Amino acid sequence: MTNTLTLDESDVSALRLVPVHPADHGTEWWRSSVIYQIYPRSFRDLNGDGQGDLPGITAELHQLAALDVDAVWLSPFYVSPQRDGGYDVADYCDVDPVFGTLADFDALVARADSLGIRVIIDLVPNHCSSDHALFQAALQAGPGSPERDMFIFRDGRGESGELPPNNWQSHFGGPAWTRITEPSGEPGQWYVHLFDSSQPDFNWDNPAVHAEFERVLRFWLQRGVAGFRVDVAHALVKAAGLPDWHGRPDGISTDDFPGNLAPMFGQPEIHDIYRRWREVLAEFDGDRILCAEASIDPLSRLTNWVLPDQMHQAFNFAYLGTPWDAARLRAVIESSLRMFDSVGAPTTWVLSNHDVVRHATRFGIVEPAARPGDGLGAEDVQPDAELGLQRAAAASMLMLALPGGVYLYQGEELGLPDHTTMDHTFRQDPSFKRTAGERIGRDGCRVPLPWEAAAPAFGFNSTGESWLPQPEEWAALSRDVQDRDGSSVLSLYRRALGLRRAMKLGAGSLDWLEGSSAPDCVTFVNNGVLVMMNMGDAPVDLPGLEILLSTDGDAAAQRKLGPAQCIWLRMGPSGTSEGQWQESGM
Repeated sequence: MTNTLTLDESDVSALRLVPVHPADHGTEWWRSSVIYQIYPRSFRDLNGDGQGDLPGITAELHQLAALDVDAVWLSPFYVSPQRDGGYDVADYCDVDPVFGTLADFDALVARADSLGIRVIIDLVPNHCSSDHALFQAALQAGPGSPERDMFIFRDGRGESGELPPNNWQSHFGGPAWTRITEPSGEPGQWYVHLFDSSQPDFNWDNPAVHAEFERVLRFWLQRGVAGFRVDVAHALVKAAGLPDWHGRPDGISTDDFPGNLAPMFGQPEIHDIYRRWREVLAEFDGDRILCAEASIDPLSRLTNWVLPDQMHQAFNFAYLGTPWDAARLRAVIESSLRMFDSVGAPTTWVLSNHDVVRHATRFGIVEPAARPGDGLGAEDVQPDAELGLQRAAAASMLMLALPGGVYLYQGEELGLPDHTTMDHTFRQDPSFKRTAGERIGRDGCRVPLPWEAAAPAFGFNSTGESWLPQPEEWAALSRDVQDRDGSSVLSLYRRALGLRRAMKLGAGSLDWLEGSSAPDCVTFVNNGVLVMMNMGDAPVDLPGLEILLSTDGDAAAQRKLGPAQCIWLRMGPSGTSEGQWQESGM
């Protein structure tokens, strides 16, 4: 017989509210926003060529309005050879013909505006495509030229310059340097690329690079964008002299290089760039925002990116990477709120994006991953799909009850997992190619969305073409199927997002409810809502409060919360259970 944990409701004097985060009284929209990430190539394909496009996004924006999101964030749609999913930009001020035209973009913004949705776009300032006109000019101009100074070129080491200038490694595998052939035909200088060899890094020591990106910012701000998600925001400035680095390519130290700041990440001068960008945004009406994709640890350092004169938000990767463990989840929530509160910035919460394994798959991995932090292939141990979906729904519901901003990744509202059995012949991620398959890459989380179960390509388009294959089991997860099912993941997201707005949870407070005998249950109070997520293996007794929302269909009848389930309960008007529970100061 299963032992039942209890919330000790019979001894309410043992329970206490422990304040962690006060209510946010700021009125700016981005402090409590819900922002939905669109990966354009995989969202909706209106012209039937197998690749998503801007008109396809425009046609389905009403679906996102029904989710009650505040904004959409578009991953890159710029002119690009697509060697890294559009993050290799060849022209920052035009739309790639694969996705449409500038007129299509303007129509998208206008439609979004009519629905009350803001549009945020990706900015990729660390590197561009090797096809970019600036890099092509640098190749032709020769060493020491102003054109070459837009990038990081160096002479090689060794007798004839045959060795790379330093030992840096690419984040995608292999060396971070590539040697070019000079216009004379002779072997020449090397250029640095922290990612693929087709993505040369800009030289942010050069004022001309600053001027170029301020031009790009203004171009899109004038077209009505509400802000920018800044890709690899921690990497722009490199340490003087480009010293060797003995840590991992992602900047994490190793035992022989402990505690040192990676020379390619997090340099102090980077903050002056964002102070200037904040000034550029202030030239335009409305609350335009900057959000940093900055892989910085610990959280106390990440807050340097969201000081009042810099960015408005920063992705909370510490939260995204937290495993299914109640103590660790409580710790990262509390440290996040305290750290961001210390600089007056909102905390953002995210569980999935285009660079990581979707959380419906991640939470279903019951054995140690063969490829930590990377995708899964058919030869790997497959996740428990049912467990992963249960945990993902619960985790999403808890996230939507937290104060601060939330980022959703397209398809998570359908409970989509990664495509973990994709044939390798379809893979396009450069990390798969650069590591000869040792790393699977990110294609599994980028598969085109299923809209209609019985349509070609599940309604992604009308032709059945799809740039990445969709798994057959996604038919049951298609939007039209879930639209008709009141118990679907989509219905759960809609109800949670509606309640989040109605009860002002994004601008709310957070108090832990402590003193129960259910240590594997994460329990907090936000604006009169008691939130409980059971991360243990046994059911948890529920207090006698009104159920607002639950992932557990049996919770109301049995007054128990099952494992891998989450529930929202209505508290008394004072924020306590009719004043029964104590409040403890910290």
